[in-house]
Amino acid sequence: QVQLVESGGRLVQTGASLRLSCEASGRTISNYHMGWFRQAPGKEREFVARISWSGLSTSYADSVKGRFTISRDNAKNTVYLQMNSLKPEDTALYYCAASTVLPFNKYSIDVWGQGTQVTVSS
Repeated sequence: QVQLVESGGRLVQTGASLRLSCEASGRTISNYHMGWFRQAPGKEREFVARISWSGLSTSYADSVKGRFTISRDNAKNTVYLQMNSLKPEDTALYYCAASTVLPFNKYSIDVWGQGTQVTVSS
């Protein structure tokens, strides 16, 4: 079973950029579709972005499209989320996730990370 560990979250100001990393161990992620979800206090966990196992296909939530970019480096067993033009509404616990199937949603996830906190101050 693959294990996922996120890093890179911290407190930033509106308009700043952050790059989250998700490092996998235990087995290769090259056979997994990978992605990110987030959960703000009092809200449900929501989809942010995903990338196919090959890296050729990506998908984003409308709320982050044009600001966030997901990428992967299968050789490093790592997935990234580049977040630009951050807004206070991006404040949440960000989770890395792996799935062997599509569609990529919170019900199809095989493995979750523990999360990394992103806080955007206004």
